[in-house]
Parts: sequence; structure tokens; C-alpha cells
Amino acid sequence: MSSDQQIQSVRQFRRFALVVCLVGVAVQLGLTAYYLGMGHKATPHDVPVGLIAPDAKRAPIVELLERDGVFAVSDYANVTDLRAGIKSREVYGGVDASAAQPHLYLASAAGPAAASLLRATYTSVVGQQNAEQLAALAGQGDTISVEQARALAAAPAVTDVVALPADDVNGASLGFLTQALALGGTIASVGLGRLIPRTRRSWKRGIGHLSTLIVYALGSAAVVLWSMTWFGVGAEADHPEMFGIFALMSLAITGSTAGAVALFGPGGALLGGLYFTVGTVISGASILPEFLPAFGRLLGENLPTGAGVQAVRDNLYFPAAPIGAHLLVLSLYAGLGCLIVLVTNLLPNRGDRTSEVELELRDRIEGAELREPVPIPPGIS
Repeated sequence: MSSDQQIQSVRQFRRFALVVCLVGVAVQLGLTAYYLGMGHKATPHDVPVGLIAPDAKRAPIVELLERDGVFAVSDYANVTDLRAGIKSREVYGGVDASAAQPHLYLASAAGPAAASLLRATYTSVVGQQNAEQLAALAGQGDTISVEQARALAAAPAVTDVVALPADDVNGASLGFLTQALALGGTIASVGLGRLIPRTRRSWKRGIGHLSTLIVYALGSAAVVLWSMTWFGVGAEADHPEMFGIFALMSLAITGSTAGAVALFGPGGALLGGLYFTVGTVISGASILPEFLPAFGRLLGENLPTGAGVQAVRDNLYFPAAPIGAHLLVLSLYAGLGCLIVLVTNLLPNRGDRTSEVELELRDRIEGAELREPVPIPPGIS
């Protein structure tokens, strides 16, 4: 703050303090409402599940599952196809109702919330059916064998097709990694935004800025991947592919934030702040997309944080799942941001309307004019 901008009186101090307090309260109010709106009462919508059932059983099961829009049912011919659908993340799980006793297949690695929902729904339905069957037998005065009683009293059969690793039992690692990448990328972009303007605009500065962003993205990916090994997260993942996804995710965050800073000045850094404060909540790391409001789900899947989380989760636990759409979102953010950085470094400064490209061109023209022979007036030897 310069001398002419310094607070000169108690009255000015009070006004400044009041504005700071009001802004802080407004931001806190907005974030509190946003966080609670997204996660306070996470309600499942159209959670994809699979079903193996004969025609005679299918209709009542589908009606039960799709009641109130909680599940979206897809049919599978056999257990092999259902397991393949779970491993490619077509569905979060499914029920085999073709045998005398139903069997639940799920993937806790796809998200503990979905796995808990499937398990609770399945256990409740099977328990209710067994109770009805026992009540019907008792009402008829029939007796059942010990084996039948044990079968009815036994816990419902559940198989976790893609389980979370023992070192990440609650699946929170993805959320922490996303927050670290988003916060680190924002800080790096803001720092570069303050450093780069100290040099003259030119294509060289643009290349230097872009190179720095790429180097940071590679270093950020290496650090995240290295730190994961400390805690046993991603021990069986394809590390080169994981490194590439982390690097692209970091470049998408830093590149787009740096592009915003190049266009709008320091205020553009707010984009990185939004990635951290807004994007991580709806990224799908802690709250699955199917448990978010429609707006949060749509926005989250199209932010670098959301696309990155889904790509990382699939690479970690579901290598058969397609991740092309997620990588496309990350590439668009990274490419557009880096392009803006390059272009704005070739444009004239707002204060000095001449870019270095134009300065070099002028110097060449003026230098050529100076090198032209100067006519000597008559009489001068």
C-alpha cells in the first residue's frame, strides 16, 4: 500500500474493517449454504445397478429398486457379465436373483456410499422376504427343517468384486489428493501471475510461462504419486498412466487459472480458488455424482477436479472403465488455458501498447533506415 493509499484516520480504518468483515461474512455464508446444500442430505438419484432375474421375478424387483428414482436397473444375462459391468463401472453393483437365494455383487472401490446403499437395500429386502416366508409357513402350521431355518436366518450373500485397499478403508484418499492438487495449482498460478509481468511481453515470455506451467505439472504429479506410496494407496496401479493423469489434472488447474490471470489480472486467481472451495465438494471424491443435486453433478463432472477424480478412480481400481471423456475435459481446460497464456504474451501491454514483437520489428526498420547512405551536401569534402 503506497503512502497516498494508507489509512489516515480512525474513520477510514473503521470503514475498511467493516468492509473486510462484511465480505468475510458474505463469503462464509455463501460457502456454508453451498456445502450444506450439496452434502447435508445427499440423496441418491438413478444409481446404476445390475439385475439377473428370470422374467417371473424381474418386474417386482425392478419396481422395488426404481421406486422414487433411487436406482436405475440394467439387465445382465449371467454373473460373468454382471461382474464385467461392475469392473468397467457400468454399474455400482447388482443382484443375482436367478437362484433360490439371491446374491449381491458390489464394488466398494466405486464409492462407499453406493456400496452401503446397495448393501442396506439388499439386506433389508432379503430380510423382509425371509420374514414373510416364515410368517406364511407359521400361518399354515407347516414345519421347516433345520437346514431351511439356517438358510433363512443366514446373512445375505455379498461379494465385493472391486474392494478398497486395506490402507484406504473409507475411500477418502481421492478427496485429499484432489484438494492438494487444486490448492497447490492455485498457489503456483498466482505466483506465476505475479512473477511473469516483471518481464516484457513477448513470445519468449509466453514460452517461458508455458514451460514453467508444464514443469510444475510434472513435478506436482511426481510428488503426489510419490506421497501415495507412503500410505500404500495405488500400490497396484499403473504408475506411468497415473503420473500422466495427475500431470494433466495439474496442468488443467494451473493452466486455466493462469489463463484467467492473464486475461483479468490478479482477480483471475479466483478461478483456482473456486476449484478448491467449490470444485472439490462436487468432484465425486467424497460425495458420488449420483448423490449430488442435478446442478452439482453436471458442474462437477465438467470441472478439472471432477474429471480428474473420475479418471484417477478408474485408473486405480477400474482399469477396464473408459476414461476418454474425463481426459478430454482435462485436455480442454489445459489446452485453452495454455493458449490464452501464449496469446496474451504476444499482445501489447495495457499500459504500454507496444509488445516486444512490435518493438523488434520497429528496431529492425529503424536500423535499416540508419544504415542507408546519407547524401553529402555540395561543397563539403
